[in-house]
Amino acid sequence: MKQNKQPHCTLCGRPENEVPLLLQGVEGQICTECVTHAYQIIQQEFAPAAKNAKGKANKAKFDLIKPVEMKKFLDQYVIGQDEAKKCLCVAVYNHYKRLMQKNTQDEVQIEKSNIIMVGETGTGKTYMARTIAKMLQVPFCIADATVITEAGYVGEDVESILSRLLQAADYDVAKAEMGIVFIDEIDKIARKSDNPSITRDVSGEGVQQALLKLLEGSVVNCPPQGGRKHPEQKMIAVNTENILFICGGAFDGIDRHIARRLNTQPIGFNKDNNFYEAFDQQHLMRYVNAQDLKSFGLIPELLGRLPVVTSLNPLDKTTLFSILKEPKNALTKQYRKLFEMEGIVMDFTDEALEYIVDQAMQYKLGARGLRSICETIVTDAMFELPSQENVRSFIVTADYAKEKFEKSVFYKMKTVA
Repeated sequence: MKQNKQPHCTLCGRPENEVPLLLQGVEGQICTECVTHAYQIIQQEFAPAAKNAKGKANKAKFDLIKPVEMKKFLDQYVIGQDEAKKCLCVAVYNHYKRLMQKNTQDEVQIEKSNIIMVGETGTGKTYMARTIAKMLQVPFCIADATVITEAGYVGEDVESILSRLLQAADYDVAKAEMGIVFIDEIDKIARKSDNPSITRDVSGEGVQQALLKLLEGSVVNCPPQGGRKHPEQKMIAVNTENILFICGGAFDGIDRHIARRLNTQPIGFNKDNNFYEAFDQQHLMRYVNAQDLKSFGLIPELLGRLPVVTSLNPLDKTTLFSILKEPKNALTKQYRKLFEMEGIVMDFTDEALEYIVDQAMQYKLGARGLRSICETIVTDAMFELPSQENVRSFIVTADYAKEKFEKSVFYKMKTVA
């Protein structure tokens, strides 16, 4: 038998002129075709969903974080709102347990409990979602409901929500199907009117109806790059059965629906003062339920898929004062860090912080109002002090804060109003 003296692959025997590249070894050669084939075999054998020796798929393993530990983590960044924190932590914890149970053959299957969070602007709905995302071990994304329209109209489709979740999961469909989605500004898609009209409510009731299949749990064809700008892209099928949805909205004006349901202001002269005083008029939001959300404009089908309703309390003076000082990324700590980069030691007096809180209470913008007021007070200092090399300390006193704030356009708008 004539020996093949031409260099060839030791595994498959193909000569050098029939393969793209031949890799030289100690006692033989291997072609790139064999290397590629071997890599594919390794990927199949050691994939996360590979079967074990008994022929059953391996369960997803998670480091369960108890609700109390989650709340302690949230307490480092978010002040107050204990009830909303508990609901959020329990929902996430149960979501972990559902992921562990989904591969078992148990007769009792745990249903997911989607949440809707109701609270005034600046009370911390989105901030709580962003904070808890830091400690999650599942893909997490925040979507905005204001840009979503019905299919076929200008705007984004509801499937774009899943596109963001896919991006958070690095386009791993199996991981994305275990994720958590926070839909912000859910109140902006409320039904505009109960009266039938010749025009379609394409960004209101139509969006709510399109969200039903996502919240309930179904296989949705999702565009990986989002939107309609890439019509040639191949759709990815995503099963939303194990995706937890958390919705949040300000629901401005829902307190009137709550008061009407509680009948806190009955018509007539013989008003029952005891019944009237039984409810705190400043914290009506804590009594919100699905009936009030239906009166506001959410359709019953959507509310049925959001069984857990929780509320966030308006921020009082004590809470606002704590927000300025206590959290890990408090506003005062952020400004100290900014001035520290310039070599300047900066601080606020307690009297100055109390003045800032008093002004924020008048504007009723929540924690966001604190940032706006602080910016108007320290803008001049941030503009001038970096150029003054001899300044090494800067203290914001109550008189300084009052002087700068009363000169601002922010204050003049309040006086004109």
